[in-house]
Amino acid sequence: MVFNNGTYHMFVAYIQGVRGNWGGHARIAHYTSKDMWDWKFEGFPQLTSEKVIDPTLFQLPDKTWRIWYKDEDHGSHTMMASSKDLNKWTYAGTEPAIGGNGHEGPKVFRFKDYYWMVTDEWHGMRVYRSEDLNTWTRQGLILDVPGKRKDDTPTGAHGDVVVTGDQAYVIYFTHPGRKVHSESPVNEDGIQPYSIRRSSIQVAELKFENGTLTCDRDAPFDFYLPSK
Repeated sequence: MVFNNGTYHMFVAYIQGVRGNWGGHARIAHYTSKDMWDWKFEGFPQLTSEKVIDPTLFQLPDKTWRIWYKDEDHGSHTMMASSKDLNKWTYAGTEPAIGGNGHEGPKVFRFKDYYWMVTDEWHGMRVYRSEDLNTWTRQGLILDVPGKRKDDTPTGAHGDVVVTGDQAYVIYFTHPGRKVHSESPVNEDGIQPYSIRRSSIQVAELKFENGTLTCDRDAPFDFYLPSK
């Protein structure tokens, strides 16, 4: 969700129906609101395909907006499009912003004089660094080693990042009933059991060290979010 010219814009992954496992026609839906209470459906943005989810938005210094998202029709890679008004989106070709192995959940943010993106590779979260939001340098993984806190296992997945002053916090989820994140058996009815689906929300502090981001998910920290 972003705020622009007096209006809140929410871009959310949408799959019709209630499902027992992952599937269905996934799209990104766009809503607007003046008060974050009453929302108007604006439609489905025209992007590189109709099978897109996991949007993250960031505004450039020239006020242009960019959206990065997972495109399941393009190798489950991260694609990028631009907009002046958050309604009409344009993109140059179908080359991914982030290619390589399939991934999801891109999150873009500014921290310590760099732009950063984290993506979920399903065995931890990959870090990318950029100086211009165009070229991304692949860094290491974070949250790829199980934590010691309650339910903080096996690996951290599909996170968001909140930056406040000199601190940055990664908020992520785990499936504590699984031995590895990708474990997803179904029962005789074709449904994943509760123990496999159960999720826990966790938070850890990100550190800027030796030009990259690191995260010790077991380290104590003061979790402070200002009211404004």
